[in-house]
Amino acid sequence: MQRYTLIDHTADLMVKASGATLEECFGNAAYALFDQTVDLSGIGTSEETEVRVTGIDDEDRLFSFLSEMLFIEDADNLILKEFDVRFEGDDVVCKARGETLDRSRHRLRSEIKAVTYHMMEIDRETPSVTVLFDV
Repeated sequence: MQRYTLIDHTADLMVKASGATLEECFGNAAYALFDQTVDLSGIGTSEETEVRVTGIDDEDRLFSFLSEMLFIEDADNLILKEFDVRFEGDDVVCKARGETLDRSRHRLRSEIKAVTYHMMEIDRETPSVTVLFDV
C-alpha cells in the first residue's frame, strides 16, 4: 500500500496519508513531511527521539504532531523516517528514528515552512488524513 499521495494544489503542498489505522496515517503524514523535504532513501535510523503532543480533537492532534515534527527538523536538524505512533487519550505519542541532516550527503527537495489547518481532513473510517503544508 502507498504511504501517501500528493494532491495537486496551487502554491502549497497537500498530501493524503493512508494506513491500516489512524495512528499509522499520522506516522505516514510525518513520513510525507520529511520525504518532501529530503530524499528519505538516503537517511539512516541511528538516532531516536520520542514525541508527545496533545490536542482537543483529531485535527488539533494532527496539527500539533506534525508541527512538532517540523520543529524537530528545524531546531535539531534531525530527519526522521520511521514512526511508531500510538494514541493515549488526547495524546499522540511517537517514537521516531532517523539521522542528522548532512547537506553534503542528503539530497534536499523543498522547504516546508508550516503545517496548516486549511483543508485538513481526518477520515477515521477509511482511515486517512489529508494535510496542507505551507512551502
